[in-house]
Amino acid sequence: MLKALKKMFGKSEAEPLAPVPSAPVPSSGSRNDGQQPGRTAPVAQPKTPTVTPPEQAKPETQAAPAPKPRRERAPKPPVIPWKLEDFVVEPQEGKTRFHDFKLAPELMHAIQDLGFPYCTPIQAQVLGFTLAGKDAIGRAQTGTGKTAAFLISIITQLLQTPPPKERYMGEPRALIIAPTRELVVQIAKDAADLTKYTGLNVMTFVGGMDFDKQLKHLEARHCDILVATPGRLLDFNQRGDVHLDMVEVMVLDEADRMLDMGFIPQVRQIIRQTPPKAERQTLLFSATFTEDVMNLAKQWTTEPSIVEIEALNVASENVEQHIYAVAGADKYKLLYNLVNDNGWERVMVFANRKDEVRRIEERLVRDGVNAAQLSGDVPQHKRIKTLEGFREGKIRVLVATDVAGRGIHIDGISHVINFTLPEVPDDYVHRIGRTGRAGAAGVSISFAGEDDSYQLPSIETLLGRKISCETPPTHLLRAVERKRP
Repeated sequence: MLKALKKMFGKSEAEPLAPVPSAPVPSSGSRNDGQQPGRTAPVAQPKTPTVTPPEQAKPETQAAPAPKPRRERAPKPPVIPWKLEDFVVEPQEGKTRFHDFKLAPELMHAIQDLGFPYCTPIQAQVLGFTLAGKDAIGRAQTGTGKTAAFLISIITQLLQTPPPKERYMGEPRALIIAPTRELVVQIAKDAADLTKYTGLNVMTFVGGMDFDKQLKHLEARHCDILVATPGRLLDFNQRGDVHLDMVEVMVLDEADRMLDMGFIPQVRQIIRQTPPKAERQTLLFSATFTEDVMNLAKQWTTEPSIVEIEALNVASENVEQHIYAVAGADKYKLLYNLVNDNGWERVMVFANRKDEVRRIEERLVRDGVNAAQLSGDVPQHKRIKTLEGFREGKIRVLVATDVAGRGIHIDGISHVINFTLPEVPDDYVHRIGRTGRAGAAGVSISFAGEDDSYQLPSIETLLGRKISCETPPTHLLRAVERKRP
């Protein structure tokens, strides 16, 4: 056989044989880990060797492809540490700067990012007490900066006082209770913005969202600031997942609304789990103070400083107010034609009942208006998605109840429409306060029908002035043309 092979390839006995490519052998899936680098495991040859003809033989070596040139990354710019001197705010007569308080540089950095050089009146007065560790009760017109006032106090307290060495995951150091899910989410967002350079952790507990997901967040890291609705917080507390015995600062926001919604029994249960009032700082904020609210405040606070900011007008001067006298049967036509004829892009509509909200939204959608509803019947994940769509301009009309609409802070709402006048005069102020924010102009239009016009006198008493009723133009009362499918 050897001689035959030599003869076939024309080789003499003195010349070495060229290697003969072997037939490919299917891999068995195993590996000889003991073989030396650069060597292959021996392969059993078949009894009758297969010889590859010269014309089919592959060359022994192939030229290696040229290596691709390495792409050099541009060097990252050096990180320049932020200094308080980078936040320059000139003193101005009649205004208080955040520089005038001894705030941590990390907090001042976040305040600069948010573009807030001067304090609002409620912030300027409240911070003078709360930063000194005193309890406080604050009342101010909606949209005046109450949230930032208590958040700055909380963050300062937590930065100045190191956490205890022995600490469990479910032990928050600061607790904020708010009546609605939307308000909780908004407060938590503001807290995240203000704590982004501090290393403090912010968590939210709200009903209507995945319980297990919120629990995993709680188990994953320490909780510094917890923002929660009363019901969901009690759920975690009664299961033993959250312990409130380490709370250093407790905040009750929208206290009057919690009274109206019947949350006070739950709030009492929560407060009993916190340290005694002499061992914690308690801040209570609301847009209005009734006798009941003040009585609760006295039970839960110790010698509180009371700060009340009276606006020249209860309603913002930036909001132009109109009232249309219209029959109940014509209200929807008036709403549709106002929105459609004027091309308004971000409108908020309020109604008193959830079923009204649902019917208005369904009719608008049927008639080709991009609308969504916000009420207690809507699941929380959908509510958050709806608010984001409205904030981003994907939804033109947001129809809401007072409970769902309380605490919504979205810039750029051009018009607020009261489809039905509110039963509580204070709710009128909160509704129209959704527009005309951040110095922008806004318009509110209220429909006064035969079923709700009797609410007008109490609203005007609260406002301290009369609002003249107008008759809507005829073209705004025309029938709505149904869209063909």
